[in-house]
Amino acid sequence: MIEIKGLYKRYHGHHASDWVLRDINLTIPKGVSVGLLGRNGAGKSTLLKLIAGMDTPERGSLERLCRVSWPIGLSGGLQGSMTGRQNVKFVARVHGGRRNEEEIIRRVQEFAEIGIAFDRPVRTYSSGMRSRLNFGLSLAFDFDVYLSDEATPVGDRAFKAKATKAFKDKVGQASLIMVSHSEGILKDLCQSGVYLKKGQATWYDDIDDAIAAYHEETDAAKAN
Repeated sequence: MIEIKGLYKRYHGHHASDWVLRDINLTIPKGVSVGLLGRNGAGKSTLLKLIAGMDTPERGSLERLCRVSWPIGLSGGLQGSMTGRQNVKFVARVHGGRRNEEEIIRRVQEFAEIGIAFDRPVRTYSSGMRSRLNFGLSLAFDFDVYLSDEATPVGDRAFKAKATKAFKDKVGQASLIMVSHSEGILKDLCQSGVYLKKGQATWYDDIDDAIAAYHEETDAAKAN
């Protein structure tokens, strides 16, 4: 379960320091997969980073009563001077995987399919190679809740199919909090929804109701 109480977030010096999120109060139950919806700039990625623990609220609290992943496919945490293997080993130790360290390294190496580059500095990687490594690393750990911010696998058709299957298998074992502009994916993977508008959040037990609320706002904007 994830509990958010009276959460406010803004970035100082950005747009006169307007609140990105204002007085967010949510309880995300255990075992429920949730889609985050809202127009561009509504704060979806900000809320996801706060849930991941990658950022802190200006006010209020956010309590994670479960193991939560970082956003799947996120590349910002890799150290360019370290090899792919060294990065995976470091992340494994941070997340308590020391006992399973070699198994985690093996799983990521096999999944990423980047060959000898796995033992070369990450700064030498192409963007596609970094994405493959990150996708594999994100799915190598057993979390209670997986976070996804428009995460899509890269590579040839076979790799995309493998990555998509692995992602869905993980979601089948745990829950998901997802940002996506694909309504089909949200309906396929999520039961409930959170709709963000003007910095505030509304919870919907049914993802279809959250999507309908989003359509109502976008249709009104087009009409004006």
